[in-house]
Amino acid sequence: MTAIVHSLEPITLVGAGSLSDSDIDDSLALAPTLVAADGGAAHCLAAEVMPEAVIGDLDSLDMVQVARIPWERVHEITEQDSTDFDKALRHIETPLVVAVGFTGARMDHELAAYNVLVRRADRRCVLVGETDVLCVAPPKLTLDVPKDTRVSLFPMGAVTGRSEGLKWPIDGLEFAPDGGIGTSNAATGPVTLEMAAAGMLLILPKAFLPLLVKALLATPEGWPAP
Repeated sequence: MTAIVHSLEPITLVGAGSLSDSDIDDSLALAPTLVAADGGAAHCLAAEVMPEAVIGDLDSLDMVQVARIPWERVHEITEQDSTDFDKALRHIETPLVVAVGFTGARMDHELAAYNVLVRRADRRCVLVGETDVLCVAPPKLTLDVPKDTRVSLFPMGAVTGRSEGLKWPIDGLEFAPDGGIGTSNAATGPVTLEMAAAGMLLILPKAFLPLLVKALLATPEGWPAP
């Protein structure tokens, strides 16, 4: 897969879903290169920040909006077998993506974003929502969160794992979307998670976005490309 955008630093990726007034600024503080997935460019223009690239099928932008973006930054991918989030994520080369504007609004779009996270688990990506942040849990991750922090785990496939620092340990449990899940757990102190497969969504309160980004960047081992 040929990358459209390369960065040695994390990248902020903006979608066309719901955003708070500060989401783009907060993400750029952690991931300073800005990329938009199709209609996410409208959010960028409204915030008066110009994306380095716009990637997607461009069906969510009008010609007036497209005309405001330098033509060499617009990358149209016309195939309809994948979402704009997928099109953008697979054409970005970076240590980590902070993705905003992919939750809220339409529920089917949000579910599709979770699907992409798992299918592209080799690409580290944190999805930012209205109240929470989430990512695919890597093979091993340590989070220096305070006691009583909500730590939720939701499986997108059959997954097992181990934990330290959770009120309800996950060792020996079998998780599945139609079986056991791990939402509304809590930290007893710093948490370490180990997963046997790529398929577990890790969900934390939004205030822990900087901590999660730092922890993921410090984790040497990731999931292999599919």
